[in-house]
Amino acid sequence: MRCCKATRTRGAKLLRNEAYPECIPAAGILILRDGEPGEPEVTLSPPSYLYEHRAEVDVLVEAREAEARDANFDALKQTVGAAIASDRSLGGLCDYMEAEAPAPIDLALEGTEALKAATITIKLIYASSDPLA
Repeated sequence: MRCCKATRTRGAKLLRNEAYPECIPAAGILILRDGEPGEPEVTLSPPSYLYEHRAEVDVLVEAREAEARDANFDALKQTVGAAIASDRSLGGLCDYMEAEAPAPIDLALEGTEALKAATITIKLIYASSDPLA
């Protein structure tokens, strides 16, 4: 990956189900992966499907200095946590949402600034009367 100075913005870039980009803005990038709903628990009369859907958010930051890389990574991670804490029902779309702790890794690629990345798994708990809804 290489740094793309022309695309640097104040905030992190947000994507959904995209491949990793060649350029990472100075504030980092978040990529939401829809994930898997898993097998629901089913109750009958009336039918109800209880899911523990697992989605993922990839967090990527790029900076030459480890201190800046760590600070940007921590800021993005806290942004994800604050967004979850502010609305655990996702605007009424689920019953409860929580994140699991990520395991960050540092990547040094020749000729580029170093990357710090992690995947945050987000568990969405919800019930539905229709598995296709």
